[in-house]
Amino acid sequence: MPYRYYRRHWDDTRGDEFDAWGHSTWFFEVADDGLPVRQVEMYAAGPVMRYGPDHEEDRYAGLSEAPLYEPGDDWSRFEITEAEFERAWKPADQDRRRSM
Repeated sequence: MPYRYYRRHWDDTRGDEFDAWGHSTWFFEVADDGLPVRQVEMYAAGPVMRYGPDHEEDRYAGLSEAPLYEPGDDWSRFEITEAEFERAWKPADQDRRRSM
């Protein structure tokens, strides 16, 4: 199954106890049905979260359970290559292991 890859920056903060992490950039690997398969969340203050089939959630958040976009939504301006996604994914995996 071919996937699509996206990077999206949010200026909004979390609005929860981790609000001090600041704004974030999210990377998504998305299936044909619009559901994220893997996602990376990188926060301005440094925390990096990774969610996918082997780690769907933790105390901070989790893999999105809803389609990333509605039919007809144009996310083409957020599209990135698989290689760009993988560069974000790999360091996130290493960061998680260091923080455990």
